[in-house]
Amino acid sequence: MNSQKDIEQLLHLINLERKEESRLSQEILANMPLPERKEKGITWHPVVINNEEIGVGQQIILTLERTSLTDQTHRFRQGQTAALFNNSNEKDTPISGVIKKIKDNILQLAVSTDQLPEWVDSGRLGLNLLYNETTFKEMEIALTKLQKAENGRLAELREILFGYQQPFFKELPYSIEIPPLNDSQNKAIELVAKAQDIAIIHGPPGTGKTTTLVQAIKFCLKTEKQVLVCAPSNTAVDLLTQKLTELGLSTVRLGHPARVNEQLLSRTFEAQIAAHPRYKQLKQYRKEATQLRQQARKWKRSFAAVDREERREKLKLAKELLDYARQLEQFISKDVIEKSQVVACTLVGSAGRALRSFQFSTVFIDEAAQSLAPATWIPITRANRVVLAGDHCQLPPTVKSAEAMKQGLMKSLFETCIEKLHADTMLSTQYRMHQQIMEFSNQQFYEKGLKAHESVSEKTLGEDLLLFTPADFVDTAGTGYEEEQKKEGLSRFNSQEGDLLLKYLSKIYQQLAVEQPDEVHKITTGIISPYKAQVHYLRDHLLDYETLHKYQDNITIHTVDGFQGQERDIIGISLVRSNDSGEIGFLADTRRMNVAMTRAKKKLVMVGDSATLGSHRFYKSFLKFMEHEANYTTAWEYIY
Repeated sequence: MNSQKDIEQLLHLINLERKEESRLSQEILANMPLPERKEKGITWHPVVINNEEIGVGQQIILTLERTSLTDQTHRFRQGQTAALFNNSNEKDTPISGVIKKIKDNILQLAVSTDQLPEWVDSGRLGLNLLYNETTFKEMEIALTKLQKAENGRLAELREILFGYQQPFFKELPYSIEIPPLNDSQNKAIELVAKAQDIAIIHGPPGTGKTTTLVQAIKFCLKTEKQVLVCAPSNTAVDLLTQKLTELGLSTVRLGHPARVNEQLLSRTFEAQIAAHPRYKQLKQYRKEATQLRQQARKWKRSFAAVDREERREKLKLAKELLDYARQLEQFISKDVIEKSQVVACTLVGSAGRALRSFQFSTVFIDEAAQSLAPATWIPITRANRVVLAGDHCQLPPTVKSAEAMKQGLMKSLFETCIEKLHADTMLSTQYRMHQQIMEFSNQQFYEKGLKAHESVSEKTLGEDLLLFTPADFVDTAGTGYEEEQKKEGLSRFNSQEGDLLLKYLSKIYQQLAVEQPDEVHKITTGIISPYKAQVHYLRDHLLDYETLHKYQDNITIHTVDGFQGQERDIIGISLVRSNDSGEIGFLADTRRMNVAMTRAKKKLVMVGDSATLGSHRFYKSFLKFMEHEANYTTAWEYIY
């Protein structure tokens, strides 16, 4: 293999993934009737246009309102792609755009078109959620750029990051000690300072990866004018933007943040453009252009020569005003970015129009182990040096194509670099969980390199035995608690096991209420299952337990993915699988189980069938660990 063949393979894999996503999306839209699409939350119908204006990039911003099934849940989210369609005439081509804002039953759709079709004024309108083709296009563009690079910096990074050359590190004449960072965190920043090509910060659960990363960014800005900061998810970019702003760094957040609080709002690209001294002039140009276009549309059905001429003149003048606005917007955008120390965006967002003329000294990529390798290359093509942060022992990238998964698309660039390069350092002190909760993951994933900080290493829920033991496994073997499968899907559930977990957690809360009556309402709990059907079962039956009902505001129930990056005082896990053949399905993805087990701070409770789980080497080791090092009990003790 060489780097060119590696790139060809990645292009092949993203094509497989693109086809699968497209197939799934088209299958849903083609085969699912409109009422069912509405019920599934992927279609709004009917919708009305409440407002039309011109936004950044001369896009037309449509404000749409759902007028039917207004209490129905839906899957529309900020930043997703959607298509406005005319249900009165299937031959009319839908208009696709990006959801700019959404609240309740009103959303803004940013459409890249000079003029709207006439059917938007007369048709019965609806909105379909689409899969995001833009991501695949940008991954393909980045890989093609990488493939064609010759003798430049990008070509050098290509050979290094694919593992065909080792990176270079300079010597520092000093050591780095930034209070209150610990030794391993300071060592990580020292590695970043030494790196000429790439540095990798491996951050296991609770080790302060985000804290270390933002301090590394601040340190780099002592010698660099500006850096690019990226992550695959909007949530991660928002968090970094917030932390960097708190450190006093001037930061601009490109794209559409998933959560915008008052502190973050002023950091968004649009807000900083709006605060620019010349924005009023830009806004006036757009306002006049919008008015002229609206006036011109009044004559769209008139055949009188004088009306046609009037319409042409108004549209011509509107176009001239938009040209002026476009030039002024480009100036303002460039000015905003040039004056920022940090440019923060998603991986795909780094390919946006605003950054096309920019090249950065360093790009920092957080959550890099969860990023598809082709997507990770998008911001790297704009940088001379790379810093990756993440943990390849936790959640991998999401891949929908079984064939692409089989051929290696789940392997992130972070993981490749960890394996092939001598460029990483691991954060070794964790501040989240009791040492007994940490220890199994420490042995299985981190070569016993983790240690629990003294502030958490011995911290438990309380003095009673039920509260004092940090890690419990409740074995359902022999009880007949068999798994079941949903008729309408592949997801599995285990109702009796779910009830047992809820009963066990209820007992914990009852004891907390006796021992710590003034503190129990502060205790947070996460209930996790790898299976969506089990999550739904647990949510539906939580309120059957009076004690849990009382503290429901502090209890969250979700899949493993839903708890990534989070922590709770108590974590309860329902493993579901219980069958005679020893099949465990995607429980075999042990990285997901690593995520689930390491969310707990003071108490971890796992419920499962040892007879089924024990057929897998990982769970066999886990059961042995729980028998010798923690609290191993059987379900028979709680059946009454």
